[in-house]
Amino acid sequence: MKTTDSFATLIFVVILSIGVGLTYAMYGISANWESISILIGVFITALLIFSAIRIADQWNRAVVLRLGRFRAVKGPGLFFIVPIIDTVPYLIDTRVITATFKAEKTLTKDTVPVDVDAVLFWKVLDPKKAALDVADYQSAISWASQTALRDVIGKTMLSDMLEGREKISNELQKIIDVRTEPWGINVISVEVKDVLIPPALEDAMSMQAQAERERQARVILGDSERQVAEKFGDAAKTYADNPTAFHLRAMNMLYEGLKQNATIVIVPSTAVETMQLGGIAGMTAMTMGLGQERANREPALCGGSGFLDSGIS
Repeated sequence: MKTTDSFATLIFVVILSIGVGLTYAMYGISANWESISILIGVFITALLIFSAIRIADQWNRAVVLRLGRFRAVKGPGLFFIVPIIDTVPYLIDTRVITATFKAEKTLTKDTVPVDVDAVLFWKVLDPKKAALDVADYQSAISWASQTALRDVIGKTMLSDMLEGREKISNELQKIIDVRTEPWGINVISVEVKDVLIPPALEDAMSMQAQAERERQARVILGDSERQVAEKFGDAAKTYADNPTAFHLRAMNMLYEGLKQNATIVIVPSTAVETMQLGGIAGMTAMTMGLGQERANREPALCGGSGFLDSGIS
């Protein structure tokens, strides 16, 4: 931050040059008492004007004290003070300022140590309060933010902290804003960057999440099996009332199986008898017919002739 710039230096040089020029015009180069006194007077005048000129940038506000007491807030731009009597101890930046702060190894409500990093966005609304009511407002904001963060962590469960960062940020903003308002400072927002937990707890939480996903997968699989069983039950009721449909379904299953593989083995059982597939001769003829049809569709493997291995046992 600066209180003077090249403009004040330019004014000093101009005044001094004018004084030297007038002295030379009046007395020439003779070094008498009158010419020396004029040069000293011009130098002191230029120095006083140089000391009186102050320039504050657009984003700065200058706090002016007169003999130790508050006089005014000046700026931005060019302003003047009374040399020796007035001083400018502070230039207050009124732009939005970002500050990072953290809380290390702080226990949550459920006694879990965590490290939390956060960012604070704030600005000075009243330069007078920021300069006079607190010794170092930037350090004060930093400490107020850290203590507020520790207080919020101690009142929050770990699960709520991991899931509700926005809620924590809003609560932090309110607490810090109340603490810094007497200093003329407004807290714009607080953002929680990261929440770090112990590695052992992180592994345990990962295992818990994995177990929960496996449980959900098994529940979904069981529900699927239940739905399939219900559909099979409905189909069984339909086939029980309509033997013709049951017989056609059995023949269709046999046909689909023979289309994929011409060799099929049927073990005599009550299940085969209830399907009413017909005699062995009829089934053999159907198998041979399907085998011949498949041989006609597929190219010959040896000498251009089709190959089919059909059998029923």
